[in-house]
Amino acid sequence: MAKENFSIKSLGVCRIDAPQGQAFFIADDSSILIDASMAGCKKCKGVPDALEQAGPRQKIFFEPSAVRAGIVTCGGLCPGLNDVIRALTMVIWYRYGVRKITGFKYGYEGLCTSPSHPPIDLTPDLVADIHKHGGTILGTSRGHHDPAKMVDFLHEHKINILFTIGGDGTQRGAMKIAEEVERRGLQIAVVGIPKTIDNDISFTERTFGFETAVAMSEIPITCVHMEAKGVRNGIGLVKLMGRESGFVAAYAALASSDVNLVLVPEVPFLMKNLFSFLEDRMKRKSHAVIVVAEGAGQEFVPVEGTDASGNKKLGDIGIFLKKTIADHFAKIQNPVNVRYIDPSYIIRSAPANADDSVFCFRLSENAVHAAMAGKTAMVVGLWNGHFVHVPMKKATHTRKKINPTESLWQSVLHNTGQPDLCGNY
Repeated sequence: MAKENFSIKSLGVCRIDAPQGQAFFIADDSSILIDASMAGCKKCKGVPDALEQAGPRQKIFFEPSAVRAGIVTCGGLCPGLNDVIRALTMVIWYRYGVRKITGFKYGYEGLCTSPSHPPIDLTPDLVADIHKHGGTILGTSRGHHDPAKMVDFLHEHKINILFTIGGDGTQRGAMKIAEEVERRGLQIAVVGIPKTIDNDISFTERTFGFETAVAMSEIPITCVHMEAKGVRNGIGLVKLMGRESGFVAAYAALASSDVNLVLVPEVPFLMKNLFSFLEDRMKRKSHAVIVVAEGAGQEFVPVEGTDASGNKKLGDIGIFLKKTIADHFAKIQNPVNVRYIDPSYIIRSAPANADDSVFCFRLSENAVHAAMAGKTAMVVGLWNGHFVHVPMKKATHTRKKINPTESLWQSVLHNTGQPDLCGNY
């Protein structure tokens, strides 16, 4: 059986000793199995697919005194962005002695010559407390930019390491930058830190900001539960993040245990079955709580076109459900009180919680190690409990999604008691 190609590109042979002070090193041939199950081991017949293990290398590619590092944050806000900026700065400054670290403003816009977006010189003093605040001190933006022009900019400003903090669109853009760098034969490392609150990047078990989003979802769910119980025939509705992957909604429902119905993009549903479920629920309990991911039920709220990042525009499933549910119960002469909360922007702009902050630092630390060793066109991920290097092409090829036949979704069904809303109900 032919192995998939998970090899990591390198700018060349590492000949420089890493700075003193490292307690351990990872060999380049150290790898982590993608499928660690016994069945996977038997299936691979001795040639398993594996990801290169992340960590400090004994030999590095770049002479630290010659490094000029750049950092960009792209896409939507997410808890932990400032943590990542701080961690990248602290590690490359203190561990490797790099003194030229530049934050480029407003994402890839900052890699195009623009007097309105002056870059920021990043130092440990400047970034010392930024992790205590949400958002990003570098600003962010969406949209495509010419990779040739961005590489011109990097070359002109003598940037030889670029850290790209963003989701799949950002990392696809970073991959194009890396390809243009390779085409020109330049020595610029491009290393990504995957950022998506939806937790939908392939070959990483979690992305930063996800756990904060799940934790912060508990308050609106609890509040809408109280609202639903406080009125006659109350229905609480909370819309959470999740364009194509419903991980936030699924985990939030499991964490809360006040949710009676979860709607996610991966599991279709019929409105007639949803109505039947709610009618039955109202008869038995006189209240209900629904959590819906923003990308669920898009066949009911079609919208044409794409946003600046090239993502399909979404219809507002939350507003649709609020109105449609109320209209249905009015029609059958059993009025309900629908309470609707969309906390998305409150969650996105919040600072990271403690666990996410630790995760941000460790992702960033390993990104610095990879970049200094000349690794490029890759992102840092977490797989089977280890930090790993993932080729950008693999990380962005497909979105990670909930599999309705596997354990996570079955846990949601067991926790909520909800029926199959797609079949006969």
